[in-house]
Amino acid sequence: MQCPVDGTQLVMSERAGVEIDYCPQCRGVWLDRGELDKIIERSDVPEGPRREASDYGRSSSKKKRGGLLGEIFDF
Repeated sequence: MQCPVDGTQLVMSERAGVEIDYCPQCRGVWLDRGELDKIIERSDVPEGPRREASDYGRSSSKKKRGGLLGEIFDF
C-alpha cells in the first residue's frame, strides 16, 4: 500500500497486538476502523487530568511533545 501523502511504500508494524501501517518517510500512521480504540484499551498509558476548553488556546514551553499518540507510537 502506498502512503497517501508522499507515495512511499507503507510499512506494517505491530503495536499492542494491533497491526498498523506507517510511512517511514513522513511518519504518518494509518489505522483501520477500531484499531486506535484497541491500542488505547491495551496500552497502560494513564489518563491525564481533564483540560478546560480555554486551556487549548494556551501554549507553554514545558508542553510535552507527542501527547498520547507520542507515547503509543515510538517510531
